[in-house]
Amino acid sequence: MTREVWRDSATNEAASAVFHLMQELIDQYRVNRPVMPLVVAQAEDASAGPEIDDRVEQIVHQVHRANRLRRVPVKLLDDQGASPYDAALSMVRTLTERPWETRRTSQYKPFTFPRSRLLAAIEQATAAVVAQPDRGSARERDERILEQLGSLRWRASRSGRNTWWDSLRASVRPETFLGAVFIAVLSVLLGEIGWVLTTLIATAALLGLAVVRLMTRAAPPLLWLRPASRWLATTSSLAASSTAYPSDGWSRFSPSGSWRVIRARAAAVAERVADAGSGDEHARQFHLELRVQALLEDLLDSYRAHALDWRRGKRTVPPVVFLPTATQDNGGILLINAINNVRSRRSEVDPLLLLASLPADRIMRHTPPLPPEPPADGRSGSGARARYESWVEDLSVGQAPAAAVALAWVLRLPLPTEQLTHEHAHVQLVTHRVRRTWVRWVMSGRTVTLVLVAALLGTFLWSEQWKETYCYGPLVGRSTDAVRLDGPGGAEECIGVATASEVRFAEGNTLQLNGAGEGVTFERIEQAVREQNAGIKPDEPRVTVVYAGPLTGSDSNKEDTRKGLEELTGVYLHQRFVNDTANRSVKLRVLTANGGQDMLRQTTAVRKIIEVARRDPSVVGVVGLGRNTTDSAAATGLLQRAGLPVVDTTNSGSDLARLYPNYFGLAATDEEQADAVGLIARQLADRLDRPQAVVLSRKVGNEDKDRYTTEQRRVGLEMLKESGFALAADTRYSLSKDGGSANLDAPLHTICGAERIPDALYFAGRVEDVNTLMSGLGQTSGCSDKKITVFTGDDLTKARFDDSTKLADKVTLYYGALAPMSQGGGRAFYDDSRKALQALLPEGQQLPALPKERPYEDMMYASGQTVISYQATAALYAAATRGDTPQSAAETWATLYSVALHDMPTGTITFRGTTPYADQKVHGLNIVEVTRPGPDAQSRVVCGRAAGDRKPLTRADCPLP
Repeated sequence: MTREVWRDSATNEAASAVFHLMQELIDQYRVNRPVMPLVVAQAEDASAGPEIDDRVEQIVHQVHRANRLRRVPVKLLDDQGASPYDAALSMVRTLTERPWETRRTSQYKPFTFPRSRLLAAIEQATAAVVAQPDRGSARERDERILEQLGSLRWRASRSGRNTWWDSLRASVRPETFLGAVFIAVLSVLLGEIGWVLTTLIATAALLGLAVVRLMTRAAPPLLWLRPASRWLATTSSLAASSTAYPSDGWSRFSPSGSWRVIRARAAAVAERVADAGSGDEHARQFHLELRVQALLEDLLDSYRAHALDWRRGKRTVPPVVFLPTATQDNGGILLINAINNVRSRRSEVDPLLLLASLPADRIMRHTPPLPPEPPADGRSGSGARARYESWVEDLSVGQAPAAAVALAWVLRLPLPTEQLTHEHAHVQLVTHRVRRTWVRWVMSGRTVTLVLVAALLGTFLWSEQWKETYCYGPLVGRSTDAVRLDGPGGAEECIGVATASEVRFAEGNTLQLNGAGEGVTFERIEQAVREQNAGIKPDEPRVTVVYAGPLTGSDSNKEDTRKGLEELTGVYLHQRFVNDTANRSVKLRVLTANGGQDMLRQTTAVRKIIEVARRDPSVVGVVGLGRNTTDSAAATGLLQRAGLPVVDTTNSGSDLARLYPNYFGLAATDEEQADAVGLIARQLADRLDRPQAVVLSRKVGNEDKDRYTTEQRRVGLEMLKESGFALAADTRYSLSKDGGSANLDAPLHTICGAERIPDALYFAGRVEDVNTLMSGLGQTSGCSDKKITVFTGDDLTKARFDDSTKLADKVTLYYGALAPMSQGGGRAFYDDSRKALQALLPEGQQLPALPKERPYEDMMYASGQTVISYQATAALYAAATRGDTPQSAAETWATLYSVALHDMPTGTITFRGTTPYADQKVHGLNIVEVTRPGPDAQSRVVCGRAAGDRKPLTRADCPLP
């Protein structure tokens, strides 16, 4: 229930009747917006005395008091002016230039009167020019008035002045909409770009806001688009006064044409205002009615439907003007007539409601006829022309109804004397506060500000979440293809595909290539791949290969990324070879995908690869995934379901090719390696009396995802049994708590302290543990003076022995090398790759030279990872560009079974003759013997076969010295 704000008794029946009529008109406005009349109350008896007139006037005051406190916009007018014209004009100016009485408690913000302010500016400019002693001709006067308007910037002057500091403070006050937005945006930027850059942006924004505020105060931008300017240029009331520039000359798309119309009409208005000031009755009526029209247009705009601020839904009561006594002398009747005339000419209904009282002895009639125009002064050249020009000038006033016509918009209330004198105090008059609508709360400046601030705050929090989730997650342009995840030891890693230039997995990684590549860093290789991608023109045909590998590692040990560096180098070398070859029209684009340290996050990386492939049809397959973990099978299966083939580099898992038809591996499997090493083991067993062996394997670690050591243990056990060794023990070792060095002391004391020291040991561990094993065998009593043969897998290819292993001079190592470069061809590859890497160094810096006879023995290529990734990329590219035409991923998958690349560094890279869901026995392999494993280690290739050679190795091929 609404709160009661006013209560009084009706002094007479007439007061009650007028009160209820006015309240009904006001309260019904919300429901059906009835047409608002100009209500004139008057004693019915023309001979009634001043006492009766006072009672009628009191009714106006009572209705005024009843509505002052209920949020109805009201204004009580008084007469101030030397003449009826001046008084009426003063009342109009009061309505447009002074606050209404309910300004601070209204339903919505105070009324604005831009059209009236524009006319006020014209009046000020005209008065300033007219006051000058030398007026000149009419044309010169118009020009000076327009110049004065320009100095006023077409706005009425106001008291006070705006300084830079005032403008600055007014721009960023928190309680203003702009200030709230300013603070909210700065809060978001502070989290996005840091406090230094945010401070610079805030300073620039503050200065910009102050300048814009001063400029908009001094020179309104887009002047011809202002509502007041448009009204001045298009209103039909001024069409007759400026026929040289009709209203259709204004257009929002034509500033110059619109500006000519505005100037012409402003000059016409200024001329009539000047004439009105000199006493011309026609000009005075024109001036007053134009002012009233601007007032009604402004009020109508304040109730306009479909406005962005929903103002019509916020204002549910009309503006009400009270005129206690309206006479011809005080300008009241003149004002009512002017409102009636303007309404009669306009097609729109404005919301203004007026209540006035008229003395009983006065007659409410139309504007009296104007005095006749003076005769033509001969300027027009003929009497007919003079009459036409006179008719045009009077048209805007002459469109009003004739004097004999009734006042259509005036509702006269003749009040009988009996009702005015019949007091009945028991009748109570009550008014209640007008409710503010829900629209005001929903579409208020505070609500919009709160919503905007909440949205910005939510965006800020969301952006912070994006930053924590994605490797590149700004408000705009974030990349969802790479996410932040915790790696081993809690270190944060960026996992996924680097599709955004801001995502750089090797950023700041100064790890360098070994041997002839010394000086080329991981960061430079990644940048070189990006440069190759950027060099591909948008209209050039291309295929996209995704390299997936361990591109990040622990912060404390950059060597964790050695594998990713060497493999990406091989991918880059083939990319450069393809893109720099003139006769290849299909370019090679490479995207890098990080599977995390030790490829422990490869399933996440694969899912991101699939997302990228769905958006980019040029993606034909994946190279890499070269570490065998418990996720390897799942990752390959995901790629199979997505239709993407995988050309694997160094993953030696034995069952991937059997399970997934999209898997094409270049590395000999663990079973193939065990079979080859078994040839040596059998010969050794034949020479020994009751040969014994042990298997030493690493306990499953790396978040229980390391599958390589588990499979090595399995194939090692089977190989030793098949070779004739009796298994004395199956021992396991663990890593230190920090995940660093291997704890081999206890296992080695158990092995070396046994009753019989084993003749052979199969090491199912990782390369980083080999140095610890060798030094342990050389220093542990029992093993230090016994010849022991150690067998292990391909991981030993990456071994770099140090001084701590020199004591193991009686140990002989045998392992399988996945890149049999001594068996292959492609000798030009090594020199070409060195030249390509040389181009990545700063000018003047040189790479070390390669060995002339056996360049593949250089430390840059010895691990085989660069060579294998080069060949894997070449195989996938060859399948994707059959006939020098780009193919889809599905076509590439099918074509891989027919690829045959001859004269490659490890032999022939081919999958011809292989079938899905079966072993792919086309892998190259070398069996390497290492004696005196230490700084003086000597290694030799015992035997091997080139890639693509299906002939199995025999004992004759691999003789034991």
